[in-house]
Parts: sequence; C-alpha cells; structure tokens
Amino acid sequence: MTKVAVLVGSLRKDSFNRKIAKALAALTPGLEFDFVDIGAVSHYNQDLDTNPPADWVSFRKHIADADAVLFATAEYNRSVPGVLKNAIDVASRPYGQGALNGKPAAIISTSIGAIGGFGSNHHLRQSLAFLNMPVMGQPEAYIGGAAGLFDEAGNLISQGTKDFLATFGKAFEQHIALHAEDKQAAA
Repeated sequence: MTKVAVLVGSLRKDSFNRKIAKALAALTPGLEFDFVDIGAVSHYNQDLDTNPPADWVSFRKHIADADAVLFATAEYNRSVPGVLKNAIDVASRPYGQGALNGKPAAIISTSIGAIGGFGSNHHLRQSLAFLNMPVMGQPEAYIGGAAGLFDEAGNLISQGTKDFLATFGKAFEQHIALHAEDKQAAA
C-alpha cells in the first residue's frame, strides 16, 4: 500500500489541521497515512549535519520510507508555522541528500478564518518547489471556518467538507501514482 507521511503544522492537542488530516485518512482507504510527530524534531543547525541527533535520523527515515507527503498546516502570521518550517529544514538536509527530494506532496491548510490558511499554503508551496517536490495543483485545499466543522468528539460533521476531502483524497492517490510512473519510466 502507498504510504503517506503526514506532517501537521500545529502542535495543539485539538488542532483542526490534525482533525482534517485524520478525516482525509478515513476517507482515503487506498493510502496508508503515517502521522509523524514534528514537535519532537529538534531545531535545525547545519553544524550537526555531520553527526545528526537521533531525532533527526528517525524523522528523516520516516520521510524517506514514505511514498509521498501530506502537509496539513495552520497559518501563523500569514505564513507557515515555525515548527513545520523546522521539520522541512531537517528533512531536506544535508543539501542534495534530503529525504523530501522528489516526493509527491499535497497541502491542506485549515483555519478558523474565512480564507482557510491561504498565506501558509502558498508560502509552503514555494519551499516545496525548491525542494523538488511535485505538489498537487488541483484541487487546492483552503478550509475555513474550521471551528464549526467538528463535533465535541472531534468528528467531522460537515457533509460538504467530507465530500471535498473524498475528492481531494482520490486526486492525491492519482497524483502519487502519476509520479511513481514517472519515476519508473526514468529508471
């Protein structure tokens, strides 16, 4: 089964982005979702590349073992949360040897506001383009009004959002398969 590393850009226990990613996982049975704890990844410091800390080694292996990466991100100050940026920096180094290189990716940004994390979504796309990650272009996922999408137990209750996530999941499966074929053809 195709394995997707999930990086959630919010460490909050009741993160809407984690809830959305879990809902997507439940609606996309053709993919295996591996939620990777980015809160445990120590700060990137290039001096440590020659002898990386154990948490970097473990984190990089999670990413390297995945077939693709899903980013579910909040928006802090119109950009990517620092913890997610740090995780990307750790996974992408040392330069030219990063675990993210060439991995198909998708981005979902979720917020309580109306624009659904548009700024963080696009800043993240810029970084991923530099890292040679083919990012799914359509459908784009900016999910606003997140506070009203879940019940008390954290279950997604919006049928429209469920339908959208099912469509997004199918498109992501196709995106991953397309890039797996491209990789095989190039080999």
